[in-house]
Formats: sequence, C-alpha cells, structure tokens
Amino acid sequence: MTSDVAYRYITRIPGIRSGAPIVAGTRIGVHDVVGLLQNGETVDTVAASCFPDLTRAQIYECLAYYEDHRGEIDVLVARQMAEDGG
Repeated sequence: MTSDVAYRYITRIPGIRSGAPIVAGTRIGVHDVVGLLQNGETVDTVAASCFPDLTRAQIYECLAYYEDHRGEIDVLVARQMAEDGG
C-alpha cells in the first residue's frame, strides 16, 4: 500500500541526497536511519550516538516512512551498503 500521508519530519529537496527522503532540516537520509536500525542499532542508540541531533520522534517517523515506502528505502539502503563495502 502506498500512502499519500504528510510527514512532519520527512522531506525531499532536489539536489540534496539525490532527492531521496531526508529528515527535515538535516542532510540525514531516511535510509541512513533505517540502515542503522537494520544493522542492530536501536532507536535509543541512534538518538544518543549515531545522530544525536535527531529526536526520537524523527527516528520513529523514519520508520513510519519506511513502512509506507519499503521498496524505495530498501533500494537506497542496499545501494549505500554496496558503496560502503558493507
């Protein structure tokens, strides 16, 4: 199911992160957050250590966005893992 939900903390800006969805006011991609969570981080460790400028609400909204756009984000995570040698 694709959703036309408006997200409070997620945006797209042409030219920033290739137009991929990011956390508003940052250059942090939704796929950055989701990738960390898929690799064993928790919401708490992402907020405390990985991206301390993000709130838990922003991290949870990344997860909500992922649930609504799983295919798109999975491709971005896989591409980033390949680039990082993961």
